[in-house]
Amino acid sequence: MSESALSETLPVIDLDVFLSQPTQSIRVQEECNKAADALITYGALLVHDSRVSEEDNDAFLDLIEDYFAQPVEDLKKDERPEIHYQVGVTLENTEKPKCAVDEPCLDIIANLDPAERPLDISGHHPDPKCRFFWKMGTPPPYETEYPALNAPNVVPQAPRISEKWESTMEIWGHSMKNAVENIAEMTAIGLGLPREFIKDAGKYGPHLLGPTASDLVKYGQKDTILAGFHTDLNCLTIHGRSRYPGLNIWARNTGKRIPVRFPPTGRYLLVQAGKQIEHLTGGLIKAGFHEVVVNEATLQTVERRKETHSDRPNIRISSTFFWHLSSDYELVPVHKLSERANAFNLNQTVDQRTVYERMKVGQQVQNALKSIALMA
Repeated sequence: MSESALSETLPVIDLDVFLSQPTQSIRVQEECNKAADALITYGALLVHDSRVSEEDNDAFLDLIEDYFAQPVEDLKKDERPEIHYQVGVTLENTEKPKCAVDEPCLDIIANLDPAERPLDISGHHPDPKCRFFWKMGTPPPYETEYPALNAPNVVPQAPRISEKWESTMEIWGHSMKNAVENIAEMTAIGLGLPREFIKDAGKYGPHLLGPTASDLVKYGQKDTILAGFHTDLNCLTIHGRSRYPGLNIWARNTGKRIPVRFPPTGRYLLVQAGKQIEHLTGGLIKAGFHEVVVNEATLQTVERRKETHSDRPNIRISSTFFWHLSSDYELVPVHKLSERANAFNLNQTVDQRTVYERMKVGQQVQNALKSIALMA
């Protein structure tokens, strides 16, 4: 797929330009403005990064497929519900899409054109996806108020998986972490902030490599909701290419549903805005809504892979990294960005405007975990 075809829906940001030219150059400034504008307009963007290795992504996807192909009793050994599933495995039918019972979110769905709405989540059923969280943060050099959000990692016990687990997770995780931190820098510059403003706020964030897994034998019927309509609670989420399509995002400016399409090859990643950057910018950037469903393209890929990869598990893996602000960071909107947000949202009534109260990031995360049933 050509870059022009990709950018018919989402802007493509070239990290190579940012990394190879002086920050003050016109080309870099234009690319930074493009990144910030993309997050303001769409809540998402595509990244081209020549450092990303297709082989690393394939090794990662193979490992996670093999992990989730294990018997449930083996997977359950890696559950940590006592720390709100913030490391280790979360099994299917545990995490609920917050939107199903969240009135502002339901209002957003109601205001979409019926043809652009997500699949119905009103039953508030838990998602049939599984997830594994692998912590990728730097431990803070101070005593954190939120130790449960900064827990040690879980390494699976099966020898054929454990022997390559840490190296594979770290290699692919660092590829995505490097890319998303560069996007944080570019976004800050594009918003008129110091380059390190967002990146420094996440210096000790409890970042998570968080692949999800959906069993397409068990949950492979068309229009099955694998992950219900939702936003992410963290600052920025970055995805590598999945082997199966099904991710839809919603553009803030048009309310149109956009099926995310990666080119079959090439060094591309997808970045989405989460709730922490929404809070930090006073709503100038809004967290992007998305869902994962079984659609016609998913089913076509299932049939194709049965022929080409008959020895592989029929499991949809998302290659996802959640980049967080530091748990003890004081989350308060930047004043000049709040003013821009208010101008941007002039058509909203006072009742519709979100109030972004001052709070620690750890408190914001805990509030969000309660709403999706991962924390009591």
